[in-house]
Amino acid sequence: MSEAGTRHHNPIENRTVPQKFITIGEIMLRLSPPNYAKIRMASAFEASYGGSEANIALSLANLGVDATFFSVVPDNSLGKSAIRWLRSNDVHCTPMILSTPEQTPTHRLGTYYLETGYGIRASKVIYDRKHSAMAEFDFAGVDLDALLEGYDWLHLSGLTPALSENCAQLILDCLKIAKKKGMTVSFDGNYRAKLWSWEAARDFCTKCLPYVDVLFGIEPYHLYRDDADPSKGDWKDGVPLQPSYEQQDEIFRHFIEKFPNIQCIARHVRYAHSGSENSLKAFMWYQGHTWESRLYTFTILDRVGGGDAFASGFIYAMMRGYKPMDMLNFGVASSVIKHTIHGDANITDDENSIRDLMNMNYDIRR
Repeated sequence: MSEAGTRHHNPIENRTVPQKFITIGEIMLRLSPPNYAKIRMASAFEASYGGSEANIALSLANLGVDATFFSVVPDNSLGKSAIRWLRSNDVHCTPMILSTPEQTPTHRLGTYYLETGYGIRASKVIYDRKHSAMAEFDFAGVDLDALLEGYDWLHLSGLTPALSENCAQLILDCLKIAKKKGMTVSFDGNYRAKLWSWEAARDFCTKCLPYVDVLFGIEPYHLYRDDADPSKGDWKDGVPLQPSYEQQDEIFRHFIEKFPNIQCIARHVRYAHSGSENSLKAFMWYQGHTWESRLYTFTILDRVGGGDAFASGFIYAMMRGYKPMDMLNFGVASSVIKHTIHGDANITDDENSIRDLMNMNYDIRR
């Protein structure tokens, strides 16, 4: 495993968060036409970098958490630029692999194009990530036990296993090793219909649940009414995208009954009034109870990464030992504030800014 450079110190490291965090996934080049333009009319694109797991590492690092990201990028200017972007936000990248053309024959960094919606026009994403370095790399030679040594928290998602069989095996192996090491494991299903089928996603992500401590979202997973007879349906069948408290509480309880290892489940609920105005709230099962957050309504500058901002805010609040309701509201507020920031990640480096929003304090700070 080649190193992308030497270890560095995060100058804003939060000493009240002792846990060391690591996440694994793909980082991509993001290309987006400026000024809400449509892709078919674009003559220029704004370039940045993103990807669910990278977004979470970056957001936590900005809040002072000792956060590390592991991925594979091609050993060329694009791959090095992606690493430079992470490091500029205090993410540790020492375990990153810069692959050679022999290791990843197509030798490319995954790319996605974002057409940002406006008003009644929704945003649109076009992926160009097939045969990326992350998807092609053979992880059989990577010492995963050594990779995860010394960390307290591992975060994974359903995005990475959708890329290739190599990546799917990587995720399962890391889950098993993390569990043996006693690490806290969080997992976000993060289903993307453009990457794999609904059934394939449910089949794989359900395999991950026995190793998970903190679960984000309630899909894509099998939660059969009768494991011996799947034809009897799933407990989630018929539950609306914006469930009532009672409906969400019932689903959470079925999850915990089937997977008692899960200590916490959190999911945010979106109400899309238009492409430019949304509302968010969240539900959480924790310490034997279901909790419901405040509802936040806001205007959108950039929606991509909102779910990652919720997860990172929630993880941060959990690491800080917030009270349950504050954990949930901090997660939602983190997502809301991300919608006001260009790019994939929540680069907010001021915990109090999120806490002010959490408490619905919008006054100027001076």
